[in-house]
Amino acid sequence: MILSFSKSGLDLYDAIYRYGEPVYYEYIKTPWPLEMYQTVYASVPGSVEMPSAGRAFSWKLLNKLKRKGVKIAYLQLHAGLSYYENDRWPNPSNHPEAFCIPEETAEWVNKTKKNKGRVIAVGTTVVRALETAVNHAGNVEAQEGITHLYIQKGYPLKAVDGLLTGFHEPEASHLDLLTAFIDEKLLMKAYEEALSAEYLWHEFGDMNLILPMEEKR
Repeated sequence: MILSFSKSGLDLYDAIYRYGEPVYYEYIKTPWPLEMYQTVYASVPGSVEMPSAGRAFSWKLLNKLKRKGVKIAYLQLHAGLSYYENDRWPNPSNHPEAFCIPEETAEWVNKTKKNKGRVIAVGTTVVRALETAVNHAGNVEAQEGITHLYIQKGYPLKAVDGLLTGFHEPEASHLDLLTAFIDEKLLMKAYEEALSAEYLWHEFGDMNLILPMEEKR
């Protein structure tokens, strides 16, 4: 399907922001304005829905992490729609999402890996982008493109060591991606505890940090 608009450029973006509405999930009772669905560091319009893991960050929190020695690098994501309503989901093997990894970010990821540090992705879309950009030498290359990468159990992660993410439905391919980081049984146990504690999902939901245990040598 191809959509044609009568406006373009800034006029089109203005119309979308003026009349468009974000995706509302069932526990959202307040009609928050569109700007509430932005990450604080968002700069280039293009996402169909917000890369929700990033919403957990404020500039205060980001600066606090920097003071603790955490290096923060940015990349551009244009996240696709993760749910089509009426129990319809994107095809996980053909779910295109646009990304742009700048040179500085690629260099910091490679430097961190070389120095035996850990690269923690904020969101599943970041994982897809970084893993897509890994070359044959195992390094992340600065690039702009569209990823169709489907990550699931057994996928050999080369760029990302851990993941900060929200909670996802069992039908979502995001959950498949998490099994590349953590044992599926342990993941399901964590989800059961989250459900019993009434954790919230999606954009305004709770976050969890997944750090795979290092293998004994």
